[in-house]
Amino acid sequence: MVAAPPYRMERLGVVMEPLPGEPMEVEGVLNPAAARAPNGDLYLFPRLVARGNFSRIGRARVLFDQGGKPSGVERLGVVLEPDELWEQNPVTAGVEDPRITFIESLRAYVMAYAAYGPLGPRIGLAVSKDLVGWERLGPVSFAYQSSMRTDMNLYTNKDAMFFPEPVPGPDGKPAYAMLHRPMWNPAWPLPAGVTDARHSIWISFAPAGAVKRDLRALTRLGRHRQVAQPQQPWEATKIGGGTPPIRVPEGWLIIYHGVTRGEEHPGEPIPVRYVAGAMVLDSQDVTRVLARSTSPLLEPETTEEREGTVGNVVFPTAIDVRDSGEADVYYGMADSRIGVARLRRAIRNSLR
Repeated sequence: MVAAPPYRMERLGVVMEPLPGEPMEVEGVLNPAAARAPNGDLYLFPRLVARGNFSRIGRARVLFDQGGKPSGVERLGVVLEPDELWEQNPVTAGVEDPRITFIESLRAYVMAYAAYGPLGPRIGLAVSKDLVGWERLGPVSFAYQSSMRTDMNLYTNKDAMFFPEPVPGPDGKPAYAMLHRPMWNPAWPLPAGVTDARHSIWISFAPAGAVKRDLRALTRLGRHRQVAQPQQPWEATKIGGGTPPIRVPEGWLIIYHGVTRGEEHPGEPIPVRYVAGAMVLDSQDVTRVLARSTSPLLEPETTEEREGTVGNVVFPTAIDVRDSGEADVYYGMADSRIGVARLRRAIRNSLR
């Protein structure tokens, strides 16, 4: 493992919270995607939660103060509702927790989101040329891999995001790669080669040539590999992807989330704690972790992060690289509102 530059995160504050009297937001605004439009404006795509945990994906333009700090949003409606049958189930419906990557070689914004369908959450994809109109490509399907002795389509899956350019696949050929988090049930037999049932970060690939010929090939992924699994005490329960990968001198940087669970008490919700760390992946082999946080970069400390629909949660889902070389990370706060923190290089090395 090679040395990697350190990072720290500095809170900038709350950037979006539920609008009083708005039915679509009564249970929270959280976990946004983010993308820059061709004119340079920054847009958030928050999960809007109505009563009954009914989720839509909205669109809002980010407003900045004179110092360049995000100060609020201008709401611009809804871009995705759970209209498809694979986004609905008998209890509720939801399109949730989007991540957006602009892929230059495809000249398209690609949104990966959780579709809460009949069998639980699955990954859906949608694309846009302008961040206004979105076309669904459909649900993601995973090619059968005999080495796993199971079909990955049988498992629920969340926290998906694409790299912004083709990367070398396992065969060395250019591929579009998607990070994701399949969720094994520890009561069931685990896939061959999986020795730890805790949810972890995986990656799958679509050949670049096939995608260039037909964009829907992004929904047909293969050559699955595990990238990282829980390691530190603050992520002992599970980990999952957070922000889409961005280029840094050392490789690909992602801000990810780690989870721990508290003690169970009859008749009470199981307490959880979500924190954020950083991970650097090798640019020549994106299945290889070069560096990883040994302590959290961000953990629930403020009232907004500790109190809400689900308390003690910071959940990073979007990153905006600034002209200064720093980046703003947008994150869910206690499943109720959206905060932003600035990612900077630190003097002390927190990545090894």
